[in-house]
This record gives sequence, C-alpha cells and structure tokens, in this order.
Amino acid sequence: MTPEQSRAARGILGWSVRDLAEKAEVGVNTVSRFENSGEAMHSTVTKMQAALEAGGVAFITGGTYQGDGGPGVRQKKQPSE
Repeated sequence: MTPEQSRAARGILGWSVRDLAEKAEVGVNTVSRFENSGEAMHSTVTKMQAALEAGGVAFITGGTYQGDGGPGVRQKKQPSE
C-alpha cells in the first residue's frame, strides 16, 4: 500500500486519520507520518491495509489494468450488487 492509496481509501470510506489509527491499532502520528512521507514499518502498513480492506476497499496494484495506470484503490462490490 502506498501513502496515496491510504489517503484515497480513507476518502472512499469517509474515515479520518484518527479512524484509521483506531481501527488498525496504531498511533495517529504513525498514520500521518506514513501518508506524508511513506515512512512506517512494514508490519504497521500491513495492519493499516488490513483495516482499510475490512472497511470495504480493495487495493489495485500498478501496471496494466484497463490501461496503463498506477496503483489504486476502489470500493469493494457490495454483496447485493
């Protein structure tokens, strides 16, 4: 997960930095530092990504995905859709 993906995922879910920190059980400053500089331990990024995925987003890796876009994030399809 990139810092940009983290910010985008929070936007999709309507989560604040504090919301993500609480759900991932990490510090607010840790989320802010990662999203602003990319600095965080791998285990911390994994916890944040897992929390965002549990919240309902899916991460898209970079490369050819209906075009030549980079990494991204999207809302998961709801079961009734």
